[in-house]
Amino acid sequence: EVQLVESGGGLVQPGGSLRLSCAASGFTFSSSAMSWVRQAPGKGLEWVSSINSGFTSYTYSVKGRFTISRDNAKNTLYLQMNSLKPEDTAVYYCTSGHTRGQGTQVTVSS
Repeated sequence: EVQLVESGGGLVQPGGSLRLSCAASGFTFSSSAMSWVRQAPGKGLEWVSSINSGFTSYTYSVKGRFTISRDNAKNTLYLQMNSLKPEDTAVYYCTSGHTRGQGTQVTVSS
């Protein structure tokens, strides 16, 4: 069974940082493309970033602030988020194919 479990969310002030983690199991993590998506209050899902075969991509609004990475030995996906803004407030999910985790809440507020 494919499982994705996110952690690392929380409340942070504008300009602060958080690192999200996603523990994966039930599939060959090292050869799988992985992504982060988010859902802000009252809005639809928004793609944030992807990593595949060492190549990374980001939505324009997070370029230069967020970094996606993975540790294949630990079957874990990361999202380092710096210079956070209130508009980054959302539930963040990691995804693999059509599978999505339960999400972790990120709130950016003073």
